[in-house]
Amino acid sequence: MIETVAIAGTGRMGTAFARRLCETGHRVRVWNRNPDRKAAAVEAGAEAVSLPDLAQSDLILLSLTDAPASASVLDGMGPALDGRLVVEMSTLLPEQAEALEAQAMAAGASFLHCPVGGTVAPALKGQLLGFAGGAEEHLARARPVLDHLCRRVEHMGPVGAAARMKLAVNLPLALYWQTLGESLALLRGAGIQPDLAISLMAESSAGPAVLKTRAQVVVDTLLGSDQLGTFDIAGLSKDLHLALVLAAAEGAELPLARAAEARYRAALDAGLGALDGASLARRVALD
Repeated sequence: MIETVAIAGTGRMGTAFARRLCETGHRVRVWNRNPDRKAAAVEAGAEAVSLPDLAQSDLILLSLTDAPASASVLDGMGPALDGRLVVEMSTLLPEQAEALEAQAMAAGASFLHCPVGGTVAPALKGQLLGFAGGAEEHLARARPVLDHLCRRVEHMGPVGAAARMKLAVNLPLALYWQTLGESLALLRGAGIQPDLAISLMAESSAGPAVLKTRAQVVVDTLLGSDQLGTFDIAGLSKDLHLALVLAAAEGAELPLARAAEARYRAALDAGLGALDGASLARRVALD
């Protein structure tokens, strides 16, 4: 039985996890390398603890920047992980997830890789999609917690399969912002206002879920007001790069992704990393 949930990493998603789990009756502990970033989670009802104390929990969620950060946290908890369940929720390469699994198991912990589809808003509503990799008994143990964060959690197989599924889900979104910008370039000089264009696209086969749920953000961006992103250009670029690394290792060709990566690099060089993907689309449309 899961009585206490610990969260390592209180960025946007880690804080959203903490808020949601506190609201659904869980006892939550949080840790962050930067103590100042724990304030919002603590305000929501979580207890701020040290890294060694974080391991004194039944289940430990890792919501960190990358695989090296997760490895460092696991190392910091060390033997105290014995008997605990670690759930890694970051987007990783398959071999990175496998290495973290081996590290956790060497410390006596069980391990599940469960990256999620969705950002802060669905996390706060328990509406994420969970792609779980690892032993089925580990998923069964974690499910009472994951079901409060996700509307659907599916077992993908081993941890590497979950990592692949998450990269496969995120790749079309990264490419979409490039595609949207190119489609808007066709409207130059037509006098069609952005709100009309986006509303029609959102109701057509050209409208994925992100255009329906974030239509106003896209319109405001196209009108010249860049918006901060919950899944920003920097995050999209990181996951796009991971997909290309995996494809190269598998001998797969991703020509559209390769072309889009150059556009993302240019956006990062221009200082747009913290902005919504719609800002990339606007740059494409205006170039």
